[in-house]
Amino acid sequence: MFQNLSDRLAKSFKKISGKGRLSHANIQDALKDVRKALLEADVALPVIKSFIESVRKRAVGQEVARSLNPSQQFIKIVQDELTQMMGEANETLNLAMQPPAVVLMAGLQGAGKTTSVAKLAKYLKEREKKKVMVVSADVYRPAAIAQLETLAEQVEATFFPSTVDQKPVNIAKDAIDAAKKQHLDVVIVDTAGRLAIDDELMAEIQGLQQAINPIETLFVIDAMIGQDAVNTAKAFNEALPLTGVILTKADGDARGGAALSVRATTGKPIKFLGMGEKVDALEPFHPDRVASRILGMGDVLSLIEEVERTVDKEKAQKLVEKVQKGTRFDLNDLKEQFQQMNNMGGMGAMLEKMPGMGNMSQMVEQADMGGQFKKMEVIIDSMTPAERKNPEILTGSRKRRITMGSGTQVQDLNRLLKQHKQMAKMMKKMKGGGMSKMMRGLGGMMGGGGGMPPGGLPPGGLPPGFGR
Repeated sequence: MFQNLSDRLAKSFKKISGKGRLSHANIQDALKDVRKALLEADVALPVIKSFIESVRKRAVGQEVARSLNPSQQFIKIVQDELTQMMGEANETLNLAMQPPAVVLMAGLQGAGKTTSVAKLAKYLKEREKKKVMVVSADVYRPAAIAQLETLAEQVEATFFPSTVDQKPVNIAKDAIDAAKKQHLDVVIVDTAGRLAIDDELMAEIQGLQQAINPIETLFVIDAMIGQDAVNTAKAFNEALPLTGVILTKADGDARGGAALSVRATTGKPIKFLGMGEKVDALEPFHPDRVASRILGMGDVLSLIEEVERTVDKEKAQKLVEKVQKGTRFDLNDLKEQFQQMNNMGGMGAMLEKMPGMGNMSQMVEQADMGGQFKKMEVIIDSMTPAERKNPEILTGSRKRRITMGSGTQVQDLNRLLKQHKQMAKMMKKMKGGGMSKMMRGLGGMMGGGGGMPPGGLPPGGLPPGFGR
């Protein structure tokens, strides 16, 4: 997300970086570039005008003139104003009421509303420790009810059944009553979508909203539709007392115009980003972290939180202890590292959150590193336990059997063995512990070149136990 905008802004800032002082002309040129970058990112024009004016006022004032490093100060101003434009800080769901707290989901058809209901249920269950019920009030699409039932089972949320011959208001009220009896904390109500905004849709959802009086009314919008996202959000905001926005398909939006425009246009905060199709691909929206990511400064806090949440600490600890004792790093260990990385959204998603690694994350995606890792896992799965523990026993006939069993080529297997060998060498250097040894080993590998994937990433990805 935001890759195009990040690239354009990076080029703009290069022109002013290193200058001893910033003149009015310098600032004007930089602002023209920033304006162009925002236009290309499909940010709404009124939002761009307001943003540029705010940056200009601060940049030509005393704030930059008195700074020891004017160019860095200018970038800091842009970062602050980006954060301000998107809402300053993350706004969590307000569930502080007598249970069950009711959350109503609204949006157009195809925006990912039903999937977002399941993602939100999983998020609240796992991170907020809430007992959640989901219910579909979409009486026009039987498939939507069936889809929500399947997803509810997947995320282990309570599903309240409904049928197409019921009225949406009755469905929602019955679900809330059932949740009270079962002492559940939250009820998430999925509503019908339309292909376009119409009076019938708005009247129905307004009636439902007034009947159940939800504490949160969230508007679900597809980030990929750019400027239209803002217009649709505006229409829903005028019809409903929205409390926030969920921006879906944000992982596929390289421009990011919707994320930058929605808050400024509607005054309603983006509360979550949908970052993929999986039911756990929902992230709280932190404007300050997103601004940092846009400017190529990374998002280390989100990365740390993700590591804490997804990395199997027990396995990571065992591997660290194994390495410190000097025990052999085998192919089972390498496979575990691939799996841990996959749990965190893959190497591209991780690198995107690291300072200065935006371009590298793009290279990783283009090189399909995720696909390469999956292929390597399949190769390892085709080996016997003895072969995984001791790859040196792999003769020509064994290699042929493994590649036939995994549907790969001998060169794929040789590449895996080479990467494993380099990782094992690095692990040896870590014997006895010490981060400095690990970093020296990693630096040597990155400088050595042999078997390195595109973009200069170390073979096998990040060091084992990363973020432990």
